[in-house]
Order: sequence, then C-alpha cells, then structure tokens
Amino acid sequence: MKNAETTVAKLVEVALRRYEMIGDGDRILIGTSGGKDSTALAYDLALKRRWWPERYEIAALHIDTDIGERHDFRALDARFAEWGIPLERLFVPVRERLKPGESMNCYWCSTQRRTELIRYAMAKGFNKIALGHHLDDIVETLIMNMLHKAEISTMPPVVRYAKYPLAVIRPLALCEERQIIAFAEEKGFRSITCSCGFDGASRRREVRAKIAELTGGSSDQKRNLFASMSRVKPDYLA
Repeated sequence: MKNAETTVAKLVEVALRRYEMIGDGDRILIGTSGGKDSTALAYDLALKRRWWPERYEIAALHIDTDIGERHDFRALDARFAEWGIPLERLFVPVRERLKPGESMNCYWCSTQRRTELIRYAMAKGFNKIALGHHLDDIVETLIMNMLHKAEISTMPPVVRYAKYPLAVIRPLALCEERQIIAFAEEKGFRSITCSCGFDGASRRREVRAKIAELTGGSSDQKRNLFASMSRVKPDYLA
C-alpha cells in the first residue's frame, strides 16, 4: 500500500472497531455519489472483506436526482465491477416531489435521498447503510447545528434506527478530508463535487472557513472538537 492509502485504511479500521460498526453476517449497502469519499469508502470495505474477522457482504446504490448536472459514471461502474461490488442506480425526482409553495433546499434533497436509501435497503435485505461522511463533515455539522439550530448535535459514527431494522455507519468518521483527498489522488479517483447553490451548501462552506480560522488549520484542534462530543460534562452546561 502507498502512504495515503495506508493512513485511510488504518483510520477506518480504528473506527470500525471502536464503534463496533460491523457484525458477522452483515449485509451493508454503500450509498455512493461517485465522489471521492464514497468511492474511497467502497474501495476500503472491498479490501477489508478479504481479512476482516466478521464476514460481511457489500453492495452499492447511487441515487440520481433531477438536480444539478448529470455525470458519466462509466468509470465508476468499471471500478466497482473490478472491486466486486454490485452497483445499482435509482432515480429520485427530488424537485418534482416539492409541495406547491415550497422551495428547494439541501435538507429536502438529503431527506428524500436518505428515505430512498432506507426503502431500498429494507426491500433488498440489507441491515446496514454505509455513508461516506468524514471527520470534517461531522465537525462542520456540529458547528452548523450550534450556530443555526441552537442545539448540540451532529452525524454520529453509528446510528441505530428505532423505527427500522437498520443502522447507518460512517467508517470514514476518523478520516480528515485532506487524507481522503490524498488517497483519492493516489488511486486516481475522479471527484464529483456538488455545485448546487442552496442555503445548506453555502452555510457549510461558511462554517468550514470558520473552523479553519478557529483551529488555524491544526488537525489536533479539529480532532479535539470531534473528541469533545464524547466527553460531555452535563453539570457544566446550562
């Protein structure tokens, strides 16, 4: 393995073990956008199948929508086939589902895509959904929710649904985006970036800049923000 690949592989291994993300016999559906994060996740989980102590199956689903540009996914199809990952696509008319008078936004789009992922997973007998959110996504969501929703919450590494026989896992939770970028460049993954101009996307960019300014670009301080979420002292909160 090259250096960046080794770094990501080790951090994913730590996350899988620390948060007990995989159990024997799991059937895991990877939600893939075609971008660097979900592609790196798929590649790593495909490799780990060969030696991971618990046996698991993986497949992938790409949800296409009526928003943004359409992309040529032939290279992605070839990669997933090479890695032995079945990949299917599902079209979801996100904009078309808006009720009269409602405007398009990031929350609506993500909710519709997540709903279809859950429906597909349950219909096909998967018990876990793997998403490509990384440490930066999680920290940014924490700060966004504090600033804009007045609550302390984020995207946990593992979410077990009460209403569904499913869990969401985020194996890249301990990986910084810069590490995934280096890995993707090393492996030649083509990145597809969301170019939508909705409020949620612009807010995330603003928060990302605030975190960079707050931490001075320090990985240690960014990881301290992440670690603080599991070291809450209720007696010292309002």
